[in-house]
Formats: sequence, C-alpha cells, structure tokens
Amino acid sequence: MDVGLVDVSLRDGNQSLWGATGIRTGHVLQVAPLMERVGFRALDYSSSTAMGVAVRNHREDPWERLRLTRAAMPTTKLQFIGTGFRFISWENSHPDTMQLVYDRLAVNGIDRVVVLDPMHDMDAARETARRLKQAGIDEVIGALTYTISAVHDDAFYADLAKQFAADPNFDRVYVKDPAGILTAERARTLFPAITAQLGAKALELHSHATIGLSPLTYSLAPDLGVEVVQVGSGALGNGSSLPEARRTVANLREMGHTVDVDDRALGQVCDFFDGLAAADELPVGRPQDFDAAFLHHQIAGGVMTTTRRQLREIGMEDRFETLVEEVGQVRAELGYPIMVTPFPQMVVSQALFNVMGERYANVSDQVIRYAMGGFGRPTAPIAPDVLDRILDRPRARELADEPPPPSPAELRKRFPGVSDEELLLRAHMPAEQVDAMVAAGPAPRHFNPALAPVLSLLGELGSRPSVHDLAITKPGLRLSVRRASEGTPHA
Repeated sequence: MDVGLVDVSLRDGNQSLWGATGIRTGHVLQVAPLMERVGFRALDYSSSTAMGVAVRNHREDPWERLRLTRAAMPTTKLQFIGTGFRFISWENSHPDTMQLVYDRLAVNGIDRVVVLDPMHDMDAARETARRLKQAGIDEVIGALTYTISAVHDDAFYADLAKQFAADPNFDRVYVKDPAGILTAERARTLFPAITAQLGAKALELHSHATIGLSPLTYSLAPDLGVEVVQVGSGALGNGSSLPEARRTVANLREMGHTVDVDDRALGQVCDFFDGLAAADELPVGRPQDFDAAFLHHQIAGGVMTTTRRQLREIGMEDRFETLVEEVGQVRAELGYPIMVTPFPQMVVSQALFNVMGERYANVSDQVIRYAMGGFGRPTAPIAPDVLDRILDRPRARELADEPPPPSPAELRKRFPGVSDEELLLRAHMPAEQVDAMVAAGPAPRHFNPALAPVLSLLGELGSRPSVHDLAITKPGLRLSVRRASEGTPHA
C-alpha cells in the first residue's frame, strides 16, 4: 500500500516539545524549500495558538509568515487546525468573525483545515466545514479525537465517521490521539469500524509518541485502512511529539508498504531541525518508555510538566498521585471531555482546586463556561450535583449576562483603518502585544543554525566595553570591526 506523510514539525512538534515558542519566521523560511521537495502530503502548519505566540513571544506577524511560506512552497498543502468557535483567545468569537478568519486564512495561503470540535458536536462541526468551504478552503478534515472512557467505544467513533462521510463539506477524516494512548490492539477494531463508514473518504492517523505506543500502531495502521500517517522530523519527532519521520518511513517500508518521499530531502529537513535544536539549546524528542498511568489520567506531556512545577511551587509535590486520581474523577464528573486543548488545562486546574480545599468550592470561569455550554455539548451529561455546584454561584450569573462577542462590523468601528489581518489580531490580543509586533517591522527572513556560535560570540564580545577592535581572518578574508567612539557616526 502507498502511505502518505503529513509533517507536524512546524506546529504540533514545536508545540509539544518546544512550548510552541521555538519556531520563528526565519526558521520556517530556511527549511520551507527543503520541505517542499520531500513530498509530504501536507504540513501541519499553524493554529490560532501558534499565531498568538508569533505575536506575543517573537513580535512577528503570523500573516506575513504564512504569505512568505506559501511563496516558498507553492504546492505542499499548508494545514491550519482550529475548534471552529474561537481565534487566539479562549473566548468564543462571533460566527461572522470566524468567517473572516477563514476568509483571510484562505487568501493568505492556507488550503487545508482540520475541524477539531473538542466535544464532537457534529452540528457545530458541520457549520464550521460549511464556512470553510465558503471561504475557499480546498481540503477540510474532520477530527475523530481518540480517548478512553465509558462512552468512547468503537460504535461512538463509527457513528461520527458516518456523519462525516455524509457531509460533502468534509473531504477526509483523521483519528487524532493527543495523549498517545491508542494501542495496536484497539486499532485493530477501531480503524475497521471507522473505515466501514467512510466510504471513499480517506482516513489519516495522528498519534503522539508520549508513551511509546504510536510507532507500533503506525506500522500496523495501513493494513487497517489508514492512508496517511503524521510524523515529526528529526529533533521535532518522538517524545511528546509524533513518531519520527525517518524511522516511520523505514518501518513502513519494512512492513511492505511504499512511502513515496525524497529520502535525501527528508534527511536535510531532519538535519535542519537537529541543528536548530543544538543552536538554540532546545530539547530533542526521544523515544519514550511505556507508562500505563497515562491510560488513566490522559494528561499530555506539556500539561504534566506544568502541573508538577505548580505543585512544587506551592509545596504540594507530594500530592501528585492524589491529584492524578482527582483528575480522573473530575473528568468523569464533567462528562468525559477529551483531554485536548483547552480541556486538559481546565480539568487539571479544577482537580488542583479540589485537592487544595473543598471540592468545587473554587471553579474557574472556563469551567463555568463549559458547564453553561460555551464549548458545545458535553459527550456525556455532567454529574447533576456537580453541575448544580458550578452554576449556583454569583460568578455563573455574571457570565450568563455577558454581552455577545462583537461582529466584524463592530470590530471595524473599534479598530478603524487597519487591515482585516491586523483587525483580527487586535480583536483577540492585548493592544500592547500587537503594537510591539507592528513596531518591530518585518521579521528576519534568514537563519543558519551553523552561525549561532559565531553570532553568540560576537554578541558577547560586543557587550564588553573593554573590547574596542575585533578582527576575523581566514584564507582570502579579513574583517575588522571597530567600536565607534561616543558621538562618532557609524560607517
């Protein structure tokens, strides 16, 4: 069987291993021509979270990055992943504002979008797909987000697959396993149940390598109806990211499948990310040991690290196991939300409140909004006593009286004279962050990891007042730099 690859390095690999902050525009533009040559079916390129990080952490315009990337790789599909009800901030956006988001994504170069409704609310997913097609998105992917619970059995996913198959606005479907808990044994029943309902629509697999299960599942998946698997390249594969690309290709070929990629170009892409990790001292994904606890709590690696740090900071590190048990209890009481953003943060935070004091005495605004239906319909009903405790408080009544999110027309009155791209950033981010991005100007467009040690040395020497002259010599080249005296213009 011919198996395709989707590379996740720029978005999910960066988010899983580098806290979403490791990739900048210069990095993308340096590696994009190489990635174009590999033969990836698509790149998992961006999300509203990634766009916000570009502005907040790097003062870079994510719309400019998208346009430049599309120019550098005109044929490979660039994927955006979203929930359909929000953009950058955690607050829900007006439906017409989301239509503007989709329109601008399509105009600037996105041609593939994953509809990841975290509740599997099919009415909401269908409406999002309709709007994406209206915007001109070529390929819309329906997400079946995998989890283990009392309600998420094979029949549950088969029913969702049937609904995706019946909607002409969905082109493909993928199984998304954010916690990396899909075993080969479960795959043998799950994938046939799904593909039996999909008809001609292709099935893809996205499974994190967090506890070492996904490489084996990937090697079996094509025989079970999966046509595309998603991978991370070099340093941005393995660990809490997805299976590493070169090893995945080798495994699939060993199993008798064809993977039509340019091996040399793939090696160069992996070398680039390895070099970037070394230059910027970023962690490298490593194969992981099996940890059965994940099958219970399903807390993704990044959230797990943050949770341990928070417990340590408040002197409760010894309560970790208690917290993990409480996470499972809270998740069941809230109707088994799938542990994919934003729900891991919500569930773990509520479990922490419960461990620190009386259960549900403190509840975050996000949990209140969840209970009020702000994120869609829960998969299973919220426990009645818990629902009463969440909603029977003054803050719930305040949130119920919040005004609806502003429409694009209202936003244009609030932010006159700016482009639609800047309007969307200003509507969903603090003004000072967008102002800093605008003031910074165009992002650097070049990056060579091999130069990082030299640039670091020059920066260190330049910071020392005692260093007035610097000479760099090599055969055929001599470069002299002299510190300008105060008041002396620079040449």
